[in-house]
Amino acid sequence: MIKLEKRPMPSRTLSVATPLIAVAITMIAGGLLFSALGKNPFEAIRTIFWDPIFGEFAFYYRPQLLVKGAPLVLIAIGLSLGFKAGIWNIGAEGQYIIGSLCGAAVGLAFYPFDSFVVFPLMILAGALGGWAWAMIPALLKVKFGTNEILVSLMLVYVAEQLLASMSLGLLRNPEGHGFPGSRNFNDYPAGTSWINEAAGLHWGMVFAFIAVIFAYILLNRHILGFNIRLTGEAPRAARFSGVSPTRLILFCLGTSGALAGLAGLFEVSGPGGQVSIDFNVGYGFTAIIVAFLGRLHPVGILLAGLLMALTYIGGEIAQGNLGLPSAAIQVFQGMLLFFLLALDLLTNYRVRFAVKGAA
Repeated sequence: MIKLEKRPMPSRTLSVATPLIAVAITMIAGGLLFSALGKNPFEAIRTIFWDPIFGEFAFYYRPQLLVKGAPLVLIAIGLSLGFKAGIWNIGAEGQYIIGSLCGAAVGLAFYPFDSFVVFPLMILAGALGGWAWAMIPALLKVKFGTNEILVSLMLVYVAEQLLASMSLGLLRNPEGHGFPGSRNFNDYPAGTSWINEAAGLHWGMVFAFIAVIFAYILLNRHILGFNIRLTGEAPRAARFSGVSPTRLILFCLGTSGALAGLAGLFEVSGPGGQVSIDFNVGYGFTAIIVAFLGRLHPVGILLAGLLMALTYIGGEIAQGNLGLPSAAIQVFQGMLLFFLLALDLLTNYRVRFAVKGAA
């Protein structure tokens, strides 16, 4: 018989090792998937994980790691605060979209005014837009006890419809000859998030590093961070110690929404370039994988964000060079979270083999 025996204390060794093991198993399972699609599995794995860093055109792809990783890290940091407290914001994709729309709307309202005050106002609008969108599930949970998972997730679809409406309506480029999409922010110096486009540096990277530092200080040096960890690990003890669940819900959901909104603003005013119908590419959902792969730890999330960015870039190379379908790359990324969650079981349980006795 195979039995699961609960450990007295979670294994710290396995807690650190399981992300690495999950990555290794994902490579094996992904290789089998690519083989079933008629592709060379070793070449596919090498293309995804090796070529962006050490390949022939690595000088071009390396800066893209930070470009792709910045929004993932920003969103995942915000999500991790709520996840640690048992507050599940699954709608960061919607907050990312609304933040991009609000920030872009402010920038376009000032067009073509060229002043240093424009971009700070766009940053503020992006953060407030994401925060306001996250406050909807937060207030509904606080006032009516609704499930924040369902509400935040359903709001993603509302945000996508708003994105399509704005691309075709209020934010559409009046000089775009009727095509959907806003003006390109890369042609508007006061409204772009690029610091040095040639080097692949934009303000989203700076804010991602700042978010990692502040999250680390909050969780390890501040009473609020202690309350977040206490609520997630021992809810009953948190209630007895006087932790306010209402304040915690509003803070965690609001912070994650604001960071997701910032990620959307930096993306639309930099790498994305404009508001368009297909602007969102699933960063809000992928950030959930990043948060758990990084063990909800700020430094771990930074490393996990770079790893996930590597799969994005390597996946695009594999699609172009090997003809892999984009759906296969998405399945490959999903495997990573699946195996990580499956292996997490071993952190809290031991596998015991026992001989079944006679009746």
